[in-house]
Amino acid sequence: MAAPSTTPASAAAAPVRPRLVFVDGTFGELVQELADYLQISEPVAALLEKEKNEEALAAVVEASSALNAAPEKEFTGTYNLLIHLVVNESKDTNSHLRTICQNLNKPVTSSAVNSVALALIALQAIFNLLDPSNALRYNVFMAILRFLRTHNLFENLRPTLSQLPGWLADWDVSEEAARKLYLDVAAFAAEQGEAEQSYQHLLKALRTFDASEESEVKSEEAEQLSVRAVRTALLSNTQYDFQDLRVLPAVQALSDSAKSGVYAQLLDIFAEQDLEDYNDFCEEHEGWIEAQDLNGEKLQRKMRLLTFTSLAAGTQSRQIEYAHISKALQVPVEEVEVWAIDVIRAGLVEGKLSQQQQVFLVHRTTYRVFGEKQWRELSTRIDQWRNSLSSVLSVLRRQQAEAAAAKDREAQELERKLANTGLEGNTYQSGYQGGNRNRGGARGQQRSQQQRPRNDNDD
Repeated sequence: MAAPSTTPASAAAAPVRPRLVFVDGTFGELVQELADYLQISEPVAALLEKEKNEEALAAVVEASSALNAAPEKEFTGTYNLLIHLVVNESKDTNSHLRTICQNLNKPVTSSAVNSVALALIALQAIFNLLDPSNALRYNVFMAILRFLRTHNLFENLRPTLSQLPGWLADWDVSEEAARKLYLDVAAFAAEQGEAEQSYQHLLKALRTFDASEESEVKSEEAEQLSVRAVRTALLSNTQYDFQDLRVLPAVQALSDSAKSGVYAQLLDIFAEQDLEDYNDFCEEHEGWIEAQDLNGEKLQRKMRLLTFTSLAAGTQSRQIEYAHISKALQVPVEEVEVWAIDVIRAGLVEGKLSQQQQVFLVHRTTYRVFGEKQWRELSTRIDQWRNSLSSVLSVLRRQQAEAAAAKDREAQELERKLANTGLEGNTYQSGYQGGNRNRGGARGQQRSQQQRPRNDNDD
């Protein structure tokens, strides 16, 4: 089934709902047309002539089971006309829709290939023609659910599952009605191998019990559903978190039950204790696991995985010795690596094995319970991280200061060398120019002497 609420007719935000069935003619003409098709023309015509419109429509609805034999090309149009009259013209819509839905849950004999699709289209048309807040939608949806379950069409239901809480609120149905819907979905999901969907809708059914009414959460129905949920969670191959289950008032009430109190004790062990506690439980209640038709081997394996998870979450060094794991899981050291792989596959822990050091290095882990003890552990780890970061920051600052000082020394040394180079250049240039002056003076003096006229005194 395509999600009915996704069609324009069920869009709650739309100010005006569009028509999905277009018909021409008066009420009497349309009813008579259907009566002629169903071969009950005379009695219906007599009722219409007496203006007994409701009785005339009731007669057509009563005979409508014959539409399941209508030719495939006429089936949808004929049913849409009938649905239009019932939804928009009748004062007894609920009764008529119940009859029509029952008919559509029966085989459509006119089409061996498309019978399921034809019936489903008609059921969807009923759902979509009703106002989104109309409580009659609940009954129609339950009929659709029965139809899908009969034909194993869980994939057609899947898109609507997330919308169920909103729809139930819009329809303003009772808690009992909501519980029935959730339980039917849970049963259907379980039949189709959808274990997680089944479990989640079982929890939603348990939440419909009024926590403020002690008699309600401790009722026989609440106790039975709580035990069913606990059994489902314990035996699940994927369920390792039990907090959503434990917080439910109906489940908490199990601890006060003389008949089912042991289930509450077992749930507490799986939620936050370890393998040793589970073995003590089995000794204290010898034979109880077998009497309740619980798979003891499966429970023990799950308890070992949870114990491994607790070890990983509790280690401060982020590594666990093989010997420690072997002792906690009560398995030989040679099997530790197999259990490490299993706990990683289960998504409970992330890490790697060090065969050389014989330790399991923890990268990430989940907490089975996050209470006061876990908050203290988290606070301790945060303090350790803060101290480590402070140490790293101090080292970085010291290295930055040393680098800055070294840079300053290099700059000063460069300036000193440049200064020395400048002084040496100036001294050399001054001396060279002085020498030229001296040599130039001597040559000038010599040229002066050569050019001076000789006289008698020169001899």
